[in-house]
Order: sequence, then structure tokens, then C-alpha cells
Amino acid sequence: MDLLDEMRRLITRHTAGGLQRGISDGVTIASLDRPTLPVATFSSPSLAIVAQGLKRTVLNGVPYDYRAGQYLVVSVDLPVIGQALEAAPDRPFVVFSMSLRPADIAPLLLEAGAAGKPPAFTGMAVSDASPELLDPVVRLLRIADRPDDLRVLAPGYRREILWWLINGDQGALVRQIGLVDGNLAHISRGIRWIREHYREQLSVTDLAALCGMSASSFHRHFRAATSMTPVQFQKQIRLQAARTLLMTRSGNVAEIGYFVGYESASQFSREYRKVFGVSPGRDAARLSAMAQDVPRLPELMDEPA
Repeated sequence: MDLLDEMRRLITRHTAGGLQRGISDGVTIASLDRPTLPVATFSSPSLAIVAQGLKRTVLNGVPYDYRAGQYLVVSVDLPVIGQALEAAPDRPFVVFSMSLRPADIAPLLLEAGAAGKPPAFTGMAVSDASPELLDPVVRLLRIADRPDDLRVLAPGYRREILWWLINGDQGALVRQIGLVDGNLAHISRGIRWIREHYREQLSVTDLAALCGMSASSFHRHFRAATSMTPVQFQKQIRLQAARTLLMTRSGNVAEIGYFVGYESASQFSREYRKVFGVSPGRDAARLSAMAQDVPRLPELMDEPA
């Protein structure tokens, strides 16, 4: 049987009766029988392989589409909008996801040897999945409902998946995740600080110093990794937090804007409309109505709270 077909069949079987399922440490699978709403969330360093259907992940207005036989690699925490575009009861959207952790990747870099000078890194990339990459994924899925086998064999399968990633089209990007002293590690530290302090005033100079970089180098590498400046990144976090509050709480729009860090209600509404295409009040009403009919896409690699 073709590896991709078997992958689709196994995931569909293991997710029968539910949208999402964790099968091993850092590994999640999901299937959906309908397209989903666009969901604003954070994608942490991860791998996502689509076995059937089409997903769109939007970063700072740029769409990354990946369909059956393709994978997405995310190298840093990024504010994105995700949506399953192609899904139906007879052809569900089917996906395999795995977290990419520095501690798991770093030891493999010693085995991989020199890889030459990597290209300028970015935070996200799409490639075709090779048979070598799909093979350990399928072997892991074959034992998903056998706990004893998973306990013994799953770590080796995950290691093999990482090995083929390191030696694949996006190897340079994945290698950056495992380099503790690399620029991506420093940028990740800055991203974590912004996420934890998004309501506060941001000083790029102070943040660069916290990350052990000059302001110019930090700014350059931050933009390369996230496609945004630090200030734009902070705005994305504020607006995503505001959107979540608008969907889950009743309250004054201006108060929510102030809560997430805006000093001006008009600026909040203006920037919200620019990102989401509609005013905060109308967006909250629209999403509430749409949510009655359209499922949300489970964000497989969102960082746990």
C-alpha cells in the first residue's frame, strides 16, 4: 500500500469519533469532515504532515498552503491563522503533527556532521514529504493503539522522523532549532518575552540586550524568523488576545482594547480592522454566528497553557 494512503487510513481509523488524539509524546493526529473557521493561535516549533485535504496557515498576511503529501515546519513560536480548506465526510482533512524540541534535535546534529553554512532562516516553510520521512510516521501510526509497543518503539520512530527532517529539504531550518547558541535560540528568547509581556511597552534595545544581541542584529534576525518587526509581532499578539476576549466574554470593545495594551480605542479598532478585515464589534458577532455551523480546527501544536 502507498505510504500516504496507509497514513491517511490509519489516522482516520485512530480518530474515529473524535477530531484530535495524542498518540505519543509530542505527537498528535486529527481528522475533520468539514472545512473550518480561520482560527488565530500560536504555532510552536513543530512538524505537520497532511495525509488528505488542504490546510492554510497565514503568517502576517502571507498564506502557506499545504496539502496531501506535503509538510509544514515551524521553527519558532508564531502568531498565525489556521484553517482547513478542503474536508468532507467522504474525504476528511487528515493530519499528523509532532513537536520539534531543541533537546531532541541537538544530539542528532552531532551525528549529522557538518552541513555547511545554512541559508538565512525563516520561521515557516512548506516542502514535499519524502518516502523516507513518511515511513517512520506510518510505522508509528501502526502501533498507536498498542501501549507497550508505543512505550518502547515510539522514541526511536520520533528520532528517525527528526533525522529525515534534518537531512531533507528543510534541514537547515530544523537544525537551527537544535542550536542552543544559534541566532534562532536568541530570537526565541525574545519571542517568549514578548508573549509574556505583550501588554507592556516594548523597547527593542532592551529586548535585544536581554537576548544577548545588538539592536540591529536582533531586529534583522527577528524579522527574518517571523516576517515581522518586534513591534508588529507584539501587535499581532495583542490583537489575537483581544479577539479571543471578544469571542469568549461580553464587554465593552474599548475596555478590551485597553486591557490588551492599547491606549487609544480608535487605534485598536483601526488595527483590528486592518488584520481581521472587520471592526472588533462586528467580528465578535460574526464569529459567534458562524461558530454555530462551522467547526473550529484543533490547533495541534499550540503551546500548552
